[in-house]
Amino acid sequence: MMHRYKINEAKSCLLDKYIAFIGDSRIRQLFYSFVKIINPQFKEEGNKHENIHFEDKIASVKVDFLWHPEVNGSMKRCIKVWTEDSVAKPHVIVAGAATWSIKIHNGSSEALSQYKMNITSIAPLLEKLARSSAVYWVLQDPVYEEILSENRKMLTNEKIDAYNEAAVSILNSSTRNSKSNVKIFSVSKLIAQETIMESLDGLHLPESSRETIAMILMNVYCNKILKPVDGSCCQPRPPLTLIQKLAACFFIFSIFGYVILGIINRNAHRKNKLCPDLESGEEKKNIINIPMSPLEILLQSFCKLGLIMAYFYMCDRANLFMKENKFYTHSSFFIPIIYILVLGIFYNENTKETKVLNREQTDEWKGWMQLVILIYHISGASTFLPVYMHIRVLVAAYLFQTGYGHFSYFWIKGDFGIHRVCQVLFRLNFLVVVLCIVMDRPYQFYYFVPLVTVWFTIIYITLALWPQIIQKKANGNCFWHFCLLLKLAFLLLCICFLAYSQGAFEKIFSLWPLSKCFELKGNVYEWWFRWRLDRYVVFHGMLFAFTYLALQKRQVLSEGKGEPLFSNKVSNCLLFISVVSFLTYSIWASSCKNKAECNELHPLVSVVQILAFILIRNIPGYARSVYSSFFAWFGKISLELFICQYHIWLAADTRGILVLIPGNPMLNIIVSTFIFVCVAHEISQITNDLAQILIPTDNTSLLKRLACIAMFFCGLLLLSSIQDKSRH
Repeated sequence: MMHRYKINEAKSCLLDKYIAFIGDSRIRQLFYSFVKIINPQFKEEGNKHENIHFEDKIASVKVDFLWHPEVNGSMKRCIKVWTEDSVAKPHVIVAGAATWSIKIHNGSSEALSQYKMNITSIAPLLEKLARSSAVYWVLQDPVYEEILSENRKMLTNEKIDAYNEAAVSILNSSTRNSKSNVKIFSVSKLIAQETIMESLDGLHLPESSRETIAMILMNVYCNKILKPVDGSCCQPRPPLTLIQKLAACFFIFSIFGYVILGIINRNAHRKNKLCPDLESGEEKKNIINIPMSPLEILLQSFCKLGLIMAYFYMCDRANLFMKENKFYTHSSFFIPIIYILVLGIFYNENTKETKVLNREQTDEWKGWMQLVILIYHISGASTFLPVYMHIRVLVAAYLFQTGYGHFSYFWIKGDFGIHRVCQVLFRLNFLVVVLCIVMDRPYQFYYFVPLVTVWFTIIYITLALWPQIIQKKANGNCFWHFCLLLKLAFLLLCICFLAYSQGAFEKIFSLWPLSKCFELKGNVYEWWFRWRLDRYVVFHGMLFAFTYLALQKRQVLSEGKGEPLFSNKVSNCLLFISVVSFLTYSIWASSCKNKAECNELHPLVSVVQILAFILIRNIPGYARSVYSSFFAWFGKISLELFICQYHIWLAADTRGILVLIPGNPMLNIIVSTFIFVCVAHEISQITNDLAQILIPTDNTSLLKRLACIAMFFCGLLLLSSIQDKSRH
């Protein structure tokens, strides 16, 4: 993966550095492209056959091009000066030449022999410089022989290959007992093989290719200094932190514990496997299956989780597998969308109930939205603004369901007990907490989980605070409905205040220990941006739930099988308005020109398409009576899919794509997707199993567990603080 260095990043990396390019016109091209990363306004002008100097005095960066078109005594003298102690050495040396030697001597074999002698005499000097500086020898690019001018016809790819082979052989054998420190820079040659046909003169590469080569050179040198997440080249594997080491020990002990317990139980079962039949005097099989004990389930779950986390680490931290950049095309996004849509329609079943937003329907909704979001991420479709705006609506729809689902539960059940809260918080956060520990990432990095966690907490506090108003209490009394609406109005007022008061928001979430959860790169701006982007949609979900349940209680809705939701005339009218609203939003989103401006309007208008979809999906009775079991299956593990994609389907923290099978993109995506989905499903099962054990229904036991969890997080915060100090 290649990181695209911005001007400030390049200057930061090259601060107080001196870079020297030495060679012919091709090296001069590379020099210009490299300098333009630092200063895009730098112009290619002046005498081509002379030295060129560039300096950025603010960043104290010096870049020189030294005109030495042949590997000869002149180049040797230039390099030899740098080996002397009294002279300031370049921090980076980029050298290469050969085409002039071929051209001047008309491609003779004597010229090649002389080239070998000259590069043999230069090799020890380059090796000496490479002990303290980064030295790169650029291999010669192929030429496009058909369009070369007459005075360059002697430049053939066969001769260029011979010169390259000579350079590689001599430079790699310049040290007898160890590997050469001079790095062979062959990427230019590889790129030229694909793009030299676009050359104007058959010798020099097109500008786009030169820019890519210069950016790769920047990656080769700067990645180990700045350590960009999406630069997978030339970086050492990050060292294991103390927390990661402790986590590894915990999982290893869990595996050993599970194996030992399994052996003990197996021996005990073997003794009881056959029991004597007292009447016949024979032995018969004991068909009683002994259920697994809670300890065995606990160890088994942690054992499986440990193996899964090892796979996570290998995929995205151990530099074991390759990673590649995303390249968006319309076909890479829309063809998979059509494919999964066909599959979703093919696998359909009747719903168990025909209520609005019944369980099967909400699972289906989550499922197809999650699949679309996954395709959006892997195809890099965020660069296409209309797609980005529609995906923003899908994320908002998830939060809408959060508001709708939790409000409905509390309103109908009236269960504000601590067990319910702990169950929800555990299911939402378990995987993310484990990944924060294993992958050494902040909690806010997995932004969606903090978002739904905070919104669940807000919903709970809003409804649990005095006066607690539930459906049973409010029946037949408009006063309580009015009180609930006042509560919701106050919630809306608080949302508006925080949305337009960034300072107050940041002060709240910058308080310790909240700052440890919500800071990213040293501040909470990213959290404020994410929260503000969908600030009203959870409130809309709560309001929709209240309205729907009120109408349902008054029997305004017809939710029988096959029946339209309202009378035919009202249903048809609402359907028409919904379709028009849905299409109007899509037209507006597709015509967006500026992401920042559209993001400002998104919180106000996203609910239009969400409500339009709900009405289109639920007003016709036949549509409400069926659901896609294919989408619903994915909907049940949608949270795990969303989180797992960060490290075992995508790579470099979602910036790239994981490559398990290089050279075969289709097979790679099939294999990595299969593993990814299986892992997400298994983690969902593990989370459910652990929730049953770690969150007991008995309040006394639960409080003891909560005390243990609190101690665990205190220890985690302490270790995290120690790690931060050691890093700084």
